[in-house]
Amino acid sequence: MVLALVDDLMFRSKIKSTATQLGVRVVFAGSRDAALTAMQSETPALVILDLNNTRTDPVDTLTAIKRDSALASIPVVGFVSHVDVATIDAAKAAGIDEVLARSAFTMKLPELLAGR
Repeated sequence: MVLALVDDLMFRSKIKSTATQLGVRVVFAGSRDAALTAMQSETPALVILDLNNTRTDPVDTLTAIKRDSALASIPVVGFVSHVDVATIDAAKAAGIDEVLARSAFTMKLPELLAGR
């Protein structure tokens, strides 16, 4: 299972269609609390964060994941506008495993989903 904290409809659609093609189950969470609850009931193989989603505070969610010893080892990949250096730096400081520009995320999505 892959957990995605993504609200953007275009990216949700890309993630969902790619996962369906690969036979990977994706669960979408709409908030930090929903994501953490989902992760505690079933450990995902991968967490995907839209780092530009201000509604869900993805860096705070990332910090909560990495602070929890039961969740800290779960790989977290975030995608972000390549010009948003402050968010990229904050995500790296919070312990994200991989940060990708939005376009790179789209190209690498099949590999990310298949490899987990």
